[in-house]
Amino acid sequence: MSSNNEPLVVQRLEKRFGQVYALKGINIEVRESEIFGLIGPNGAGKTTTLRIVATLLKPSSGDALVYGYSVSREPHRVRGLISYLPEDAGVYKNITGYDFLRFTAEIYAPSKREAEEMIELGARLSGLGGRLYEPAGTYSRGMKRRLLLARTLMIRPRLAILDEPTSGLDVYHAVEVREAIKRYVAETGAAVLLSSHNMLEVEYLCDRVAFISEGLILDYGTPSEVKEKYGASNLEEAFIAAVRGGKR
Repeated sequence: MSSNNEPLVVQRLEKRFGQVYALKGINIEVRESEIFGLIGPNGAGKTTTLRIVATLLKPSSGDALVYGYSVSREPHRVRGLISYLPEDAGVYKNITGYDFLRFTAEIYAPSKREAEEMIELGARLSGLGGRLYEPAGTYSRGMKRRLLLARTLMIRPRLAILDEPTSGLDVYHAVEVREAIKRYVAETGAAVLLSSHNMLEVEYLCDRVAFISEGLILDYGTPSEVKEKYGASNLEEAFIAAVRGGKR
């Protein structure tokens, strides 16, 4: 086990699919109580990175350490510290949202009391109110996404891995999800690694960001640092400048 106890340290991470490099030796680090955004267009390598950190893919070379545990050599240790929300996650249509949360709690909670606490947290995070007791098959895409985020965070992971957490949400519900993520970090001190192509959203939500394009990290820092470096008024402008080699 590494002596580095940060929530996440990604070291020279590469991933090849046949002859195609999805990741080309990236390095990132996520700190305690931090929301870190990995941002870039579709196909940039965001989801591949998250799936490796979540122990769903093996790296071709390099490694990722979650609180010092290697995703390659100690995936069972890593899985006890994380929770992962895929972009394309689904819910069981024939059970209620409440039963979906209860099912999750019964898997993860070591006692009945802790299961009830998990369910209470999940219900609050979902923001679904009375709709929580209706079949999930009747939910809109946005409601399903809120339920899945609640399920991901209610087990209180030390590192939450969120792939496009507001995917499919309208502006109002996207704001609710972002606020729920920020509250969760403030209340628990956990760390969050999230991916998004919505750079304006990330600018509001994240403490630090990394630009990724074609499997390479182009730049990283706080949103204000990155914008200042490129003389940009927002992260979209800064990203385009980074892709162009610093030229706006």
